[in-house]
Amino acid sequence: MGLIQDARSATTLLSNALKGRLRRNELARKLAEHPLPGHNFKVGVYFADGEVNLYQVRQWYKPLEELAKTWPVVILSRNTLGALKLIDESPVPVAYVRTVVDLEEFIADQDLHVILYVNQNARNFQMFRYGQRWHVFINHGESDKMYMTTNQFKAYDYSLIAGDAARERLGRVLWDYDFEKRAIPIGRPQADHYTGTVPFEPDDREVVLYAPTWEGDRPAAAYGSVETHGLALVEALIATGRHRVIYRPHPRSGAVDFDYGQANDQIKALLRRANAHDPSAKHVVDEGAELGWQLSVADMAIVDISAMVYDRLAAGKPLIITRPVNAEAEIDKGGYLSDCEWLYADKAGEIVAQIDAIEHDPEAQARLARWCKHYFGDITPGVPTQRFHAAIQHLMDEWDKNAALHAAD
Repeated sequence: MGLIQDARSATTLLSNALKGRLRRNELARKLAEHPLPGHNFKVGVYFADGEVNLYQVRQWYKPLEELAKTWPVVILSRNTLGALKLIDESPVPVAYVRTVVDLEEFIADQDLHVILYVNQNARNFQMFRYGQRWHVFINHGESDKMYMTTNQFKAYDYSLIAGDAARERLGRVLWDYDFEKRAIPIGRPQADHYTGTVPFEPDDREVVLYAPTWEGDRPAAAYGSVETHGLALVEALIATGRHRVIYRPHPRSGAVDFDYGQANDQIKALLRRANAHDPSAKHVVDEGAELGWQLSVADMAIVDISAMVYDRLAAGKPLIITRPVNAEAEIDKGGYLSDCEWLYADKAGEIVAQIDAIEHDPEAQARLARWCKHYFGDITPGVPTQRFHAAIQHLMDEWDKNAALHAAD
């Protein structure tokens, strides 16, 4: 058995090596087809992750594309599979800088003043070593998850935050941090760029977006509702004949828990059977890369504790949040989650009555408006983009000021 196992392992290693070489060859060909000009880019977006976490940078595509009209933008990709995908779909140029030497050579050939980071990948520190530029954390969404209160914010020169709620949240954990200087509120510029084509013609059906997160990799982050709430609420919505469900599961659903992945598959199958039974229902299983049209078209959203709460809040439209079943799941007690509309697992089958009640409750509508302003400020279309551009302009001005001060160094 040992020899057989060794042979299988060797075969797997050889197969993976061959696949890796083929991918690198494909990437080399694509890079040759898209040569990058030297001494051109002013803003870099550093992304060290692979394909599985591309959702973190995808949401910035449209804001970056708009920003590039003023300041040339390039994405710095450290991963082969990530770079392959980015080259195919990114609206701004992509540089593949797999090794530190590659990174150094690219930096030496460019005039990057601002480096943006969408996550806390440990390899961000390989980029931090390069001074004479601003390192700026922009994150991949606003939320009250524990991830949003990490002391790692201090590693960056600046952070672009959503608004007052983010500042209050960080203020509770970041000691001796100069918020006035280093935390710049910009709202949610992605809300100005809802993308994608709605895959159905609007009709009399009420559209409900169900966008759960994944199961999490530890009890404190066990926010996913697919296994605990999902089937019951989707079955209830299908049964009315007056609702259309957009089901948008997290791309990592089932990555840790097999049963969670199975529940995800059951919901997809349930919606497909409902469409086969009644083609006019036009329920949607949405696993596409683009996020925007779903938030725009949905009359109500049901989401887990995740960035989707705040993506929806930024749209200023009603939502319900699933209450985690795991008692160890950490829930912020001072922000929107202290005053939101909760859906408990044992009430998931009664979701229709809860939706109807919220939509006819003036107090619920007033609460939503108040929290929307607290998290994102002015959500008037175009304003978040203006604030994002103003923040980058401020950083460029600060770069010029400091470059002049150190010109003789």
